[in-house]
Amino acid sequence: MSHATLRVALLIVSTTAARDPSTDASEGVLSDVLEKEGDGKWKLVDTKIVPDVVTQIQRQIMLWADVAADTINLILTTGGTGFAVADNTPEAISALLHKPAPGIVHGMLAASLSVTPFAMMSRPVAGVRNKSIIVTLPGSPKGARENLQAILKTLPHACLQAAGVDSRTLHAGGVKKLEAEAGIRSGGNGSHVPAHDHHQHSHDHNHGHGHGHGHNHGHGHGNLVRHTAPSSNPMSNDPSLGPSRRNRESPFPMLSVDDALAQIKEQTPPPEIVTTKVDRSLPGHVLAEDVHARENVPAFRASIVDGYAVVVPKDGNMKGVFPVVSVSHASPGEVEPLKEGEIARITTGAPLPPGATSVIMVEDTILKTMTDDGKEEKEVEILADDVREGENIREVGSDIEAESTILSKGEQISAVGGEIGLLAAVGVAEVQTYRKPVIGVLSTGDEIVQHDRPGDLRLGEVRDTNRITLMSAAAECGYEVVDLGIAADKPGTLEETLRDALRRVDFIITTGGVSMGELDLLKPTIERSLGGTIHFGRVAMKPGKPTTFATVPAKNNAGERVTKAIFSLPGNPASAIVTFHLFVLPSLHQMSGITPVGLTKVPVTLAQDFVLDKTRPEYHRVVVSVDKHGNLVAASTGKQRSSMVGSLRSANGLLCLPSGKEPLRKGSKVDALLMGGIRSEL
Repeated sequence: MSHATLRVALLIVSTTAARDPSTDASEGVLSDVLEKEGDGKWKLVDTKIVPDVVTQIQRQIMLWADVAADTINLILTTGGTGFAVADNTPEAISALLHKPAPGIVHGMLAASLSVTPFAMMSRPVAGVRNKSIIVTLPGSPKGARENLQAILKTLPHACLQAAGVDSRTLHAGGVKKLEAEAGIRSGGNGSHVPAHDHHQHSHDHNHGHGHGHGHNHGHGHGNLVRHTAPSSNPMSNDPSLGPSRRNRESPFPMLSVDDALAQIKEQTPPPEIVTTKVDRSLPGHVLAEDVHARENVPAFRASIVDGYAVVVPKDGNMKGVFPVVSVSHASPGEVEPLKEGEIARITTGAPLPPGATSVIMVEDTILKTMTDDGKEEKEVEILADDVREGENIREVGSDIEAESTILSKGEQISAVGGEIGLLAAVGVAEVQTYRKPVIGVLSTGDEIVQHDRPGDLRLGEVRDTNRITLMSAAAECGYEVVDLGIAADKPGTLEETLRDALRRVDFIITTGGVSMGELDLLKPTIERSLGGTIHFGRVAMKPGKPTTFATVPAKNNAGERVTKAIFSLPGNPASAIVTFHLFVLPSLHQMSGITPVGLTKVPVTLAQDFVLDKTRPEYHRVVVSVDKHGNLVAASTGKQRSSMVGSLRSANGLLCLPSGKEPLRKGSKVDALLMGGIRSEL
């Protein structure tokens, strides 16, 4: 079995080491194990140190597992796995895992317990996120080494599977062959392959942006009854033929959620690169280039304390009384050169006078005499000896060197991070970014009326909840939104509205008109009138089965031929918002250069029993909160019928429920997609 070198990243979790990296001994120990005992299969490509803070631990892990340009095959953490108050590495990592790996944990504990019973005081965690294997090791260098040695021989096998290597090929030859390739044997000391049949592991190891979408679902929906088998038709209805000639069966094949997402990834128009000013409008944009510093920071030698600039003599003895010949403030201006035997009062951030070689803190001085008017210092006694050149000075470029890369292509500029300040500090006035598409939102249907129209509804009228809901959701995600209003169920009217929209926006979201009724005109209008291509028109999911994704040819404002995306979502409110988050958002992210695309997926514990649909996956609206033990818990928002807008109230997550005949019981673990911030305990 010959494969490329596997890439390793190491995260040292230690508040002490974060303050003083020299106190860490783990990196050298683990690097030594990988190099000397890894049979040349490993390469340590990155090491980071973070304090014992959950959010900082998780941020670095996600940067490696979700964003890194080249796959990180193995992520090791050291520290924070004990019972101390600050030890929270297992909790931070567990919340990120897509698949747990209890066998790896057992292997580490078994090896450690053979050394000391106190190994039971460690709380290791292991598992898979995307294509990365993640393992937590103890903070003790000795314990970290022993734990890594216990599992190191088997980890290449796990990493290759997680990376997507074909399992059948990998397992060809059986367990004995795997053991021989790894250089281990069953029942031996140290790491070993468990004596179960490895061919049981030939399930799919592709950890892309699937969200666990292969699941089925069914909560509170009335089950639809079909009495005939589906057949295929080549195209959507021809409205000109009238209702008697409409299709009795959807011509579009039923796609799984994963297949629908794959179509979206393949067919979404590519991002457009534009020049964006560095101002308050920049947050939310993704860089389309590496950004380099235009100048040094600091641009001059600066004091880091309030005190006195001095010229240090060769013997370093600065004790004595010195005349104060000038004052240097943190404001622009010329400063006279300083000679040995003279000192200059200086404030924090101020430039050093020419000739100055060090700064003495004001705390190390005594005022001896003042000027005749009593307003300025005349002489100051310095109490310091053994002074060295460069003390209390920020050298030119010590923070940022000119021409160095300060931000990388693909990084998203945030409003809460320091990216804006970093760009401003080095004088960058504009950057290349991926343009965020302008979105148009359209409701369709003769029965739809403005949500705020005064007066009572007439029989059959429905207030438009979808348009304002989707516009708000898109705006919350950082996109400019255009209100396209309500289009009537008339072929000419709908075509005219869509053509006008294609001239005004980059991306269209419609709701309604995608089912099998005679007045459901969106699909035929897209295909027959606009010359578009429908990439899928049905998805095996609940709610949202009629969701449609299409692309249409159009011209941009420069008259160039481009392709624009149209998502036609179901008219039921719950279906519309679920499919927006599940399908529309990944497409918008892709056009904006954001990676990874779509909602964040986390494992949650069920707060109650959930009934499953027998045939389709369900995306159940839930409230995700964190309990007093730090676990994420999901509770249903109530009845889930697709027409029930009330099921969206307070929802901050979509529970990815599989299909099945038996309910999922309270306490079970299921993946959830986060639509909003996690709540505190209910």
